[in-house]
Amino acid sequence: MNRKMKVIEGYWLLFTDLVSIAVSYIIAILIRFHKFRWVDEPELHFLVFICLLLFCTVYSFLFDWNREFLKRGILVEFVAVIKFNIFMELAILAFLFMLQRSASISRLVMGYFAVMDVLVVWGVRIGMKKALRVYFTAKSNIVKIMIITKDSVLNKTVSRLKASMDINYEIVALACVDADRKGVMIDGVRVNADGQDVLDLARQIPLDEVFINLPEEDKEYVKHIIYDLESMGIACHYNIDIIERPQKEVRVGSFAGYTVVTYSINHFDYRRMAVKRLIDIVGGLVGCVLTAVVTPFVAIAIRVDSPGPIFFAQTRIGKNGRRFKIYKFRSMYTDAEERKKELEAQNEMQGLMFKMDNDPRITKVGKFIRKTSIDELPQFLNIVKGDMSLVGTRPPTEGEFEQYNSHYRRRISMTPGLTGLWQISGRSEIVNFDEVVKLDLEYIDNWTLGLDIKILFRTIWVVLTGKGSK
Repeated sequence: MNRKMKVIEGYWLLFTDLVSIAVSYIIAILIRFHKFRWVDEPELHFLVFICLLLFCTVYSFLFDWNREFLKRGILVEFVAVIKFNIFMELAILAFLFMLQRSASISRLVMGYFAVMDVLVVWGVRIGMKKALRVYFTAKSNIVKIMIITKDSVLNKTVSRLKASMDINYEIVALACVDADRKGVMIDGVRVNADGQDVLDLARQIPLDEVFINLPEEDKEYVKHIIYDLESMGIACHYNIDIIERPQKEVRVGSFAGYTVVTYSINHFDYRRMAVKRLIDIVGGLVGCVLTAVVTPFVAIAIRVDSPGPIFFAQTRIGKNGRRFKIYKFRSMYTDAEERKKELEAQNEMQGLMFKMDNDPRITKVGKFIRKTSIDELPQFLNIVKGDMSLVGTRPPTEGEFEQYNSHYRRRISMTPGLTGLWQISGRSEIVNFDEVVKLDLEYIDNWTLGLDIKILFRTIWVVLTGKGSK
């Protein structure tokens, strides 16, 4: 979808969501009190109302929950609306709790609002889908596009574009520059030009944009076509893919004065990464306070159990190969690294990691703080410093990293985390390093702020139940 249509869709959805929230909140008050009046504290309800609108605005821009809106089915849309309302209600209730005003708000109003808003927002969005489809497919809004390509990729180009283009695009012409294919139908589109008369055709027909797919074609010929089309005021899309398989992220931009195409499997929106970092800082500071509270008690237990330092520091590999010192409460004897060589034959992990049940290097206190994950509390300092995140991939040791292949290395293309999919997926039962890599890459490929929140809640459950840790 072109930028104009995206802006129209985005702002209209935000506007209708805000109106739906306002209507739902008013209906909830009318149901509760049978007339439109506030309870004892009208300013509190007004504050809640404003917070609902602010949350909707922030959620729409940061979480981008309107992505693929027109392609989503009715059931998928319903689930998305429910998730939106759950997060909104939890955020508002948490805000009121921090203000110590949660007891003052009418619970029935919030309950009625939750039900009404799901129904109203969902219903309005279904109507918006139909309205936007009608608007985007209207004759005045249809983007007419011509394809210029070669015989060797003719069928592939047409079928791929027809499968991927948005509903506001229409292929009106097809040119094959290196063969006489005039009159031939390709996936319902007629070839009506060759390399000699393609520009003549472009001058004569209604045309907004052109897609050019001419692999290995003479550069001067391509430049001539693009310059001529530009002079007509027609936008040109020139395919410069040098990699056949679909890329997750391809961007055209500028680098050191050069026009470049950037290929990347991972591309994370800076707005969401900024929110992730903000959550890390807040969570890291809270975790540091918690660590400071428990440290005296843990320190005494560690010292009584075995001589040596309270904390353990080790060099780990962070994002894209950066080295940093990770901090933990010491859970092993001080000669653990030397003794590891003697125990290599008993390694129960297939691959680059080391793990064994009843590891003799672990102290009695160490077993307890590992079981309860207390040993990892000092890592909140790493999170505040930016070496780690609350949620991410497992940070490898230097020894592991030196043995990585290209596939393994991609797991450090994101900041490592205190917790992640590996930690909540029964880490003690995983005995193959490739499974750890698979979970880390699954996290990277599907990362969202919502996934982080889900993992954090599941981590709390895993820690409380002791599931998956030894």
